[in-house]
Amino acid sequence: MAGLDIYLQGWRPEPLVDTDALPPEPSRALAAVLETPEKFAPAATLPPLWHWVHFLHWPQHGELGADGHPTHGHFLPPIPNRRRMFAGGRLAITGPLRLGSPAERTSSLVNAVAKHGRSGDLAFVTVRSEYRQDGAVRFTEEQDYVYRSGESPTKNPDVRRPIGLPDSDAPWQQAFIGDPVRLFRFSALTANSHRIHYDAPYARDVESYPGIVVHGPMLALLMTELARQQAPEREISTVDYRLRRPVFAGDPVLVCGDPDGNMAVRTAPANVMAEAKVRFR
Repeated sequence: MAGLDIYLQGWRPEPLVDTDALPPEPSRALAAVLETPEKFAPAATLPPLWHWVHFLHWPQHGELGADGHPTHGHFLPPIPNRRRMFAGGRLAITGPLRLGSPAERTSSLVNAVAKHGRSGDLAFVTVRSEYRQDGAVRFTEEQDYVYRSGESPTKNPDVRRPIGLPDSDAPWQQAFIGDPVRLFRFSALTANSHRIHYDAPYARDVESYPGIVVHGPMLALLMTELARQQAPEREISTVDYRLRRPVFAGDPVLVCGDPDGNMAVRTAPANVMAEAKVRFR
């Protein structure tokens, strides 16, 4: 089969501009899903990464593939039998977005390159977005995605699952379990209809996962939220996060970090599933 670079040749989507009125209801719903303490729930402005429940795109039902993901999209590369993995991203904050005031997002393709790795041909795509309110840039975001054609030969639906929480001496710690109901609610809040997040038979039998997959953005939010709530007097300026391994529904994880902003999601015995560097002003 030809390398994935053949599908990326000439694929250069134009920048895309969309807007959102930023009503408060999505943030209230996200606070309920994450069980955010009332004193940390957003009232006037959006905390870092909470914009993920805004600027949503809802394709027509007939535009979804068998996996529940859109078959076509402005920044979805034209790769056959496409599988997408959210790899990580970066956020640089000038100031927060105010709830109840219209905002604008301008997104553009930064990079699209094909590489060959141990698990086969992969396409790496980075999309950059600028968020403006009242004509001023409030923050910029880059998101990294990895695409492949077909399933990875390294997936194992019978992989051993973690039992209990890992040991950690991190000063900031929070235990978490992504149960199916919480994942379903998060899928709805983020307009994510991919079946790996709510359809266990599909996740196992078709995509060779051992269970329902916890959303990568949820892991990033958990790390950033732990830092925000543990240091409420400090203002977050940047977040750089990387998703290393998938976490599955029912797996106990430990979200941990320190005052220097070194954050991680860990499972027993000593696996790093995601990590982030949070910087403060």
